[in-house]
Amino acid sequence: MTQRPPRILQYGRMPLPALDRELAERYDVAVLSEQADPARFLAGHGATFDCVVTSAAMGLPAHVVDALPHLRYVSSFGVGFDALDRQALLRRGARVGYTPGVLDDCVADMAFALLLDAARGLSAADRFVRRGGWSRQRFGIHTRASGKRLGIFGMGRIGSAVARRAAGFDMQVAYHNRRPVEGSPHRYLPSLLELARWADFLVVTTAGGEGTRHLVNAEVLDALGPQGFLVNVARGSVVHEAALAAALQGGRIAGAGLDVFEDEPRPLPALLALDNVVLAPHIASGTHETRRAMADLVLANLAHCLATGRPVAEVPWSAEAAAGRQAQAA
Repeated sequence: MTQRPPRILQYGRMPLPALDRELAERYDVAVLSEQADPARFLAGHGATFDCVVTSAAMGLPAHVVDALPHLRYVSSFGVGFDALDRQALLRRGARVGYTPGVLDDCVADMAFALLLDAARGLSAADRFVRRGGWSRQRFGIHTRASGKRLGIFGMGRIGSAVARRAAGFDMQVAYHNRRPVEGSPHRYLPSLLELARWADFLVVTTAGGEGTRHLVNAEVLDALGPQGFLVNVARGSVVHEAALAAALQGGRIAGAGLDVFEDEPRPLPALLALDNVVLAPHIASGTHETRRAMADLVLANLAHCLATGRPVAEVPWSAEAAAGRQAQAA
């Protein structure tokens, strides 16, 4: 007798369409976002699922977790987990996999692309040429990046990849975390404010969530100063967007490069009118190579959960909770 494939609830369509196809080929998949009445579907079928596939952008809200009484595993596409309802998942005892490591290089590349664009005014220069400005006037002089001070807020995997790239630009590097990184060759500064005062460029690569919400505020931007640049490839919630727009409008910082926003996909309208900020639609991991690697890890996490009870790469608070449960059982 042929065994029926496990039933998977897919919260929505994945950023890589091939992953949608591969999930459907391997498992019995229902896509919640495509149900005519998702709440009614969950009420009628929620007990039939023990696995969920989602993404960092979509997350997984508490009301969905609560509608899945047998939920055991979640496999999420992405490294951010602030949109996953931590308390609901911990109450359920679900183990949560994600895709760290495989996107570090592309996100670090994007950080430097935004840094160079903001410093040299490349996007603004492109607009200048396209509208015919070059035939009437000179474009102007901008800021070089080589040899400057690079401050990294969040020296994890991605922050470390940014620091490695900075070496090729002969930049001095310092960073701020909640605590120093053991073995790091870079200077540790004990507060974000001190890091901003020191830096010419401040790159945000820290985790999102309530613990980091609006830590880059007006005070930090003023410390960065009128010659300083902000780059955010982390989470939009880390930066107070209204304070950033005001600092850019008032010349209190020189410029910014943003791949993430507080209310995606709706950047603050004030930012759209400014020429000293580069805006990208959350595409730091958006390369064929990285999205494929992320999809492979989503599938590996799911398969490993079903085979062994744990994902290959587990969200830290999920792993800690699982270890606690195992210790209690022992």
